[in-house]
Amino acid sequence: MSRDHGRTPARATGFVGSCLIAVGGLGAGALPVGIPFFAGLKHVGIGLVAVYGGLALLLSAWWWLGRLSRAGDLRAIWWTLALWAAPLLIAPPMFSRDVYSYLAQGLMLGQGLDVYRAGPSALGGFFAEQVPAIWQHTPSPYGPVFLLLSHLVTAPIGGHLLTGVIVMRLLAVAGLALLAYVLPTLAGEAGVRPDKALWLAVLNPLVLIHFVGGAHNDALMVGLLAAGLAAAIRRHPIVATLLVVAAALIKAPAALGLLAVAVIWAARLDGRFSRLRATAAVGATAAAATALVTQIAGTGYGWVAALDTPISPQNLSVTSVLGRWTARLLREDGVGELFVLSLWRWLGVLAILIVAGLVWTHLDRLGPLYGLGVVLIAVVAFGPALRPWYLIWGLVPLAAAAGHRWVRRALAATCAVLALVVLPDGFAVDAGEFLLATLGALAGGAAFLGVRLAAAPAAARLVTVRAAR
Repeated sequence: MSRDHGRTPARATGFVGSCLIAVGGLGAGALPVGIPFFAGLKHVGIGLVAVYGGLALLLSAWWWLGRLSRAGDLRAIWWTLALWAAPLLIAPPMFSRDVYSYLAQGLMLGQGLDVYRAGPSALGGFFAEQVPAIWQHTPSPYGPVFLLLSHLVTAPIGGHLLTGVIVMRLLAVAGLALLAYVLPTLAGEAGVRPDKALWLAVLNPLVLIHFVGGAHNDALMVGLLAAGLAAAIRRHPIVATLLVVAAALIKAPAALGLLAVAVIWAARLDGRFSRLRATAAVGATAAAATALVTQIAGTGYGWVAALDTPISPQNLSVTSVLGRWTARLLREDGVGELFVLSLWRWLGVLAILIVAGLVWTHLDRLGPLYGLGVVLIAVVAFGPALRPWYLIWGLVPLAAAAGHRWVRRALAATCAVLALVVLPDGFAVDAGEFLLATLGALAGGAAFLGVRLAAAPAAARLVTVRAAR
């Protein structure tokens, strides 16, 4: 099939898939409670079939487009990103209810409540009702930059929940747009084709459904982190440090990017102890910026203690699963579950430190971007909490720096699987919902095969005509 003509049906297939996801979200998404209009739309069965049919189409179109991409095709990828993201912009919140927590925390800050000591239950009222029961008493795990943004969003909207959701989603889209803009710079530095990096880290359905559909603040974090790394590559180390600090004051794992900035800076310094001098300069700049931002936000330093915010008891991280399994085995021996869970989490920290040590040992061969990506993946894999969209933290630097085809294929396959594991309402799946989701995915897969078969003869006729000329 001609690459130029093959991309049109691939883009159209992805757009239809995105539309189905958005329409299905009206029936099965993370709809606000207490609003009669949305209660009347709710129809989980039809919604699940539509969402998973759309996911199957979107994933298939993404794979198809990846096979057709060409070097220098950045503008086409950006237009495709806009086309696929557009339906999700007007969909209800999907795959998570975190956006309601963001709004509740912004309102709490506006009312003088300490979000690092109390959960949304302290706020009460309509906005707090949108937050799942499991997080009602949980302090905020986010840094002062994001809380300040949440406050700025909620201050003018009053009781308009939907306006708040829209603005939060626009903030996430701004993070995604920033990522799409700076990623080619990172890829070019690492010798990776920019279009391949954008395909894997920006056009990715896992990114679209959670950064746009879910309006997660991870989008801003990742966008600022990537912008900071790009600034370091462009020889602006102070700006780079400030951008990475801003990312880390949204979510803490981005702070690992400061080490990458220091390594990039050191490579451009002359004389002995270049890494030590660069690290000291980055550390001093980061500390000053952190103190200033925390003072402006007025949150105090409660965010440091909030890094230990409790996680869901049914969290599916490796350490949590192994901890619960071990606790059940040792229950008859009188060993407490809390002790076993804590032990496994510390073992997870040890595993992360081992990976970081190995990366540091081989940093000259791996490079700062690849090394950062590997460590962030280790943080996700061995950390105490796991959500599908956390993989994107490490996906971005790896998409820009990983030249090995098997690494990129493994990342793409993992993203495809993780895009399917969270229900559009953000809650756990039961047997009936699983069957409906499977039915929708099979229908979407069948529709994609039909599109491929229909497109193939048209492409063959085009090749024949060109050959005749």
